[in-house]
Amino acid sequence: MKSVIVKDLKRTYGKVEALKGVSFEVEEGEIFGIIGPDGAGKTTLFRILTTLLLADSGSATVDGDDVVKGFRSIRKKVGYMPGRFSLYQDLTVEENLKVFASIFHTSIEENYHLIKDIYQQIEPFKKRKAGALSGGMKQKLALSCALIHKPVVLFLDEPTTGVDPVSRKEFWEMLGKLKEQGITILVSTPYMDEASLCDRIGLIQHGEFLKIDTPKNIVKQYKNTLWAVQSNRMSQLLKDLRTLPSVQTCFAFGDTHHVTMETKKEANLSTESLKSQLEQMGHSEVHVSPITAGIEDCFMELAE
Repeated sequence: MKSVIVKDLKRTYGKVEALKGVSFEVEEGEIFGIIGPDGAGKTTLFRILTTLLLADSGSATVDGDDVVKGFRSIRKKVGYMPGRFSLYQDLTVEENLKVFASIFHTSIEENYHLIKDIYQQIEPFKKRKAGALSGGMKQKLALSCALIHKPVVLFLDEPTTGVDPVSRKEFWEMLGKLKEQGITILVSTPYMDEASLCDRIGLIQHGEFLKIDTPKNIVKQYKNTLWAVQSNRMSQLLKDLRTLPSVQTCFAFGDTHHVTMETKKEANLSTESLKSQLEQMGHSEVHVSPITAGIEDCFMELAE
């Protein structure tokens, strides 16, 4: 059974097209990642699927229920963790969890097995007010509250934004354990490195999906020649690379620049000849090496 089915969803805010007719399906029990920058339409999509917002047109079902006609049923069986921390800041950790359990006519004890691994990490601070928690602790509390009623589908909107690397790693380990319990997870993120942790991903920009597939297949379909380039003047290097007729695209990636070559000219250009060109332009300590594309490289290629 398909946990989520979306067909041609559109939504505008005035003249801004937040969603331009997106369509996709999510299999039961999979982690489906929606990867894209801020303003791509991720939050609008999640708010429609969790029945908090109406689409202008198109249709969607969650666990077999239509998001318009079956909104009451959907709200009882999905968990939603919005991007902004939205729990009661003046209530304690324990009080927040009790409130959410009571809303869904359950108790912490009844579904404790679902949140045990997560909640145990914040239980020593259960008397602390939610507003006084660190970013990682707030994230764990929000996830616990979203899980306390045993949802069949879990929506996580940019759950790791602004969270330290260790907490991000722990969070994804938690998602793996939740998947083992049969929960379908839709997670949105602007972090391309998190894409490889999903079963399938949809790359989204300007309200449209650029590609939907497994991370491995998306990387496999990358056809360009890709080189990593460094020199002693990285800022100037970026500008100079973009002036070369043989260079198709050039983007900064951490401590290197990722460069793709024009298809017609790449046969006549080697890493050594590119290095020589850059040295003639005044660069020293030049390093040029072939590399394998990552999800971010694929996203940039599709976005172009």
